[in-house]
Amino acid sequence: MARIVVVGPHPDDQELGMGGTIVRLARQGHHVLLLDMTNGEPTPLGSPEERAKEAAEATRILSPDPAEHPGSVPVRRMLLGLPNRTVEHTVEARHRTAAVLRAWQAEIVFTTYPVDAHPDHRAVTRIVEDARFDSKLSKVSMPAPIDQWTGEALDGPGVEDGGGQTRPCYPKWMFYYYATHLRWVADPKFVFDISDTLETKMDSIRAYRTQFVLPEKNRKALDWIRASGVYFGSRIGTEAGEPFYTQEPVGLGSLAGLV
Repeated sequence: MARIVVVGPHPDDQELGMGGTIVRLARQGHHVLLLDMTNGEPTPLGSPEERAKEAAEATRILSPDPAEHPGSVPVRRMLLGLPNRTVEHTVEARHRTAAVLRAWQAEIVFTTYPVDAHPDHRAVTRIVEDARFDSKLSKVSMPAPIDQWTGEALDGPGVEDGGGQTRPCYPKWMFYYYATHLRWVADPKFVFDISDTLETKMDSIRAYRTQFVLPEKNRKALDWIRASGVYFGSRIGTEAGEPFYTQEPVGLGSLAGLV
């Protein structure tokens, strides 16, 4: 099964943009790591401690019950620890991100769509795009990254025994999900069927109580997120869907996966 990294500028971006897809991938046995670039704080009702609890609860919700889904894999999560609201595209940020891809030996990377009104989102997309390239550099030292949520080093198949360095890799695929701050409708290259995971996605978003439950003005976001899921599902003839963009052609070995 594939090893996948889903990058979010802030905790909740992954759930908003592709929570239903994350659940389906984990149920299918893929190894999914959610990489939070920042802790998302400060916010009006949140705190770093509360946001950490919310992110952990959202991860629990996204992770399949192995009794109901044999062969599934729990979703993992880590925090890189860049400063919220002032994320910058730097070589240091690129290499710290590349170290995560290497430690995880990522084959597929999802990140935010590059056109956005939020400076953090735009910066993160550039960082991830360049980190994909940097992750293959064979003569650059990239130690195993430290999860800023827990203070522990990320364990993965790309971490070398003893020295803690990470082995080079090059993720074959990079896809973009939509969690934009622009008032426009996405024009995706493909849509993932989330008919059976839409409700789990919504529950994972509600886990961020300080962002979408307690602030009255933000509760409406849940309505349009659900409406978006139904709309994109209608574009492929299913009950719900999530849109994605790619800059590279997707290769098909058969038509079995088409809905």
